Amino acid sequence: MAGLLHRLGVVAFRYRVLMSVAWLIVLVGIGVAAATLSGATVNTFRIPGQESTTALDTIGKRFGAAANGASAQVVFESPGRISESAADVASIVARLKVLPGVVSATNPLDPASRVVSKDQRAAYSTVTYAVPATDLTAAQRDALLGAVASARSTGLTVEASGEATQAQGGDVGGPAEAGGVLVALIVLAITYGSLVAAGMNLLTALVGVGIGSLGITTLTGFVELQATTPVLAIMLGLAVGIDYALFLFTRFRHELLEGRPVPEAVPTAVGTAGSAVVTAGLTVVIALAGLSVAGIPFLTEMGLAAAGTIVVAVLIAVTLVPAVLGLIGVRALPRRSRSSAGAVPRADRGFVSGWARLVSGRSWVSLVAAVVVLGVIAIPVLSMRTSLNQPSPPGSTQARAASIIAQRFGAGFSGPLLVLADGADAPSVASSAVAAVRGLDGVAVVAGPDVNAEGDAALVTVVPVSGPDSAATVALVHSLRSVLAGVGGRASLSVTGQTAVSVDVSQKLSQALPRYLVLVVGLALVLLVLVFRSLLVPVTGVLGFLFTIGAALGATTAVFQWGWLRQTVNAEVTGPLMSLSPIIVVGILFGLAMDYQVFLVSRMHEAHAHGASPRSAVVTGFRQAAPVVVAAASIMFAVFAGFIPQGDQTIKPIAFALATGILFDAILVRMIAMPAALTLLGPAAWWLPSWLRWLPVVDVEGAALERAPDGTPEFAHH
Repeated sequence: MAGLLHRLGVVAFRYRVLMSVAWLIVLVGIGVAAATLSGATVNTFRIPGQESTTALDTIGKRFGAAANGASAQVVFESPGRISESAADVASIVARLKVLPGVVSATNPLDPASRVVSKDQRAAYSTVTYAVPATDLTAAQRDALLGAVASARSTGLTVEASGEATQAQGGDVGGPAEAGGVLVALIVLAITYGSLVAAGMNLLTALVGVGIGSLGITTLTGFVELQATTPVLAIMLGLAVGIDYALFLFTRFRHELLEGRPVPEAVPTAVGTAGSAVVTAGLTVVIALAGLSVAGIPFLTEMGLAAAGTIVVAVLIAVTLVPAVLGLIGVRALPRRSRSSAGAVPRADRGFVSGWARLVSGRSWVSLVAAVVVLGVIAIPVLSMRTSLNQPSPPGSTQARAASIIAQRFGAGFSGPLLVLADGADAPSVASSAVAAVRGLDGVAVVAGPDVNAEGDAALVTVVPVSGPDSAATVALVHSLRSVLAGVGGRASLSVTGQTAVSVDVSQKLSQALPRYLVLVVGLALVLLVLVFRSLLVPVTGVLGFLFTIGAALGATTAVFQWGWLRQTVNAEVTGPLMSLSPIIVVGILFGLAMDYQVFLVSRMHEAHAHGASPRSAVVTGFRQAAPVVVAAASIMFAVFAGFIPQGDQTIKPIAFALATGILFDAILVRMIAMPAALTLLGPAAWWLPSWLRWLPVVDVEGAALERAPDGTPEFAHH
């Protein structure tokens, strides 16, 4: 691979202007495609084949498409009895009925559809649309919210909640995200001592993330993608794009300082650091594509879209970056270093070397301290809960409506469950179901059955005592299914509704997480055994990754579920984490943690292979790789952290988990635990059993390029 990449570097340098223009043409072309072909993203989560999802589809067939249309609950609250404002309520409902896209709006004071609280202070109307929430336009949502706002002029408290009030999709780009990019630029400028190098590094990453994100935007015109998908791809693509370019820029500068001319330094950097970048990128791609093992279509789409962005970042790193390096040449170095080529200063002294000697000299203390700190931070993960039902931001009309419903009616009215009886005997089976579930613990109200025109389907509404995101509601869904399985008759019974869909998706994701974790841990072991030809180095790397995951999810649980320090990250609401957060965090952090493991430990392995003692190899390798790893981690932390303050409620905890995970992994695991552990293991760290020595050698550092006696690439002599 090193030879192939070296030749690619030669081509990129020779045709550097053409290569740069070609990538810009690709960026413009995909931008035009995105502007003309893109569609809308969605915020709904469904898994085909599950009981709740299948039942919803059946309801659409038996009761008409409008039965699965988006809905909203418009809540009315009065200082006195709500019936005293019957005329105002009727007038508001009449205006709701004629809103664009609305097919019905119930009058809660009409005897036929009466929905009034026990204290007679509140009532709510159900507004139903002809199409699902994913197909509602922004104008239709704005019309609904505008009607609710104008209705408050009657003196009533009028609020609205429900999927019809929730915007589909999300915006990307804001002051906080821009701040993350600015921090990345500052870190690069400090690392390089050259604004030219820092700016070009960032520019190549922006080209890559632009192509990747615009490509995903174009796909929305052909497939239905979650709103989280493009944001996640941008966040990850920007972070790895900057880091991969950083590794090549750093190696290029190293080659210049050793005295190589630019035409030789560029391909050498691509053949050496480029090999590590390709290996690291492949690891991240496999981890993200591996999300498909969960068998959840929307998660597979997210993983593949993010993996596509990583592929673009790698291609940019091994083609556009060397072209740019050829264009800027020695300007990649600080001015004071451009005249000192060939005289590389020794780095035996300094903070990095001192830190390596400190950690390796007090290895037991360092290792135990790192493990204890990570273990303590990970404790909250034991109480982590997940749900698709996320609370609305405080102060929003959705939050106020939910509060009124919970206070006046009960928390469960915000997320009722539906029982579908489907078959020739549906009405009588539904009646039997009503009798079976009415006495269950956790059931507040049972209403129905409502029978369709053909008489072959019936719906029963079950209102839980607890709210949609409560563990008690999850237990009730399982209890309902258990009880209904014993109801006889010639009609099938299914539990469905948006709350049941949330329970099913969350359960599927929870079941998939251990399976996925086994996959990525197995992948890590295989990868690291191939790279380092060792058994104990992979084991320590995997253990470090598991500590990173535990600490990242533990900190996220403490902040976003328990509410600790939530003001510092602008977390407006607390509660269960979004169901898809843990498995996405595991996938991304795995790839990034393995990157750092490869870049750091490969230098130690190289020093040991050249005859250094185990402890000296740790110190030497650490001195060479740690500054770059710290710079890369700082950039990733800044990029991920930039999505926290103003990110939406789905992205915010994911970004927080990634930012803290990078911090824990780079500082506690790679800078402390790993060198301490390798020092303690001594020569055993690099031991490989004889029965595994047939494994191929994976040259991630491009060592083959440096084996010729005259310093030129070995293959250049053939």
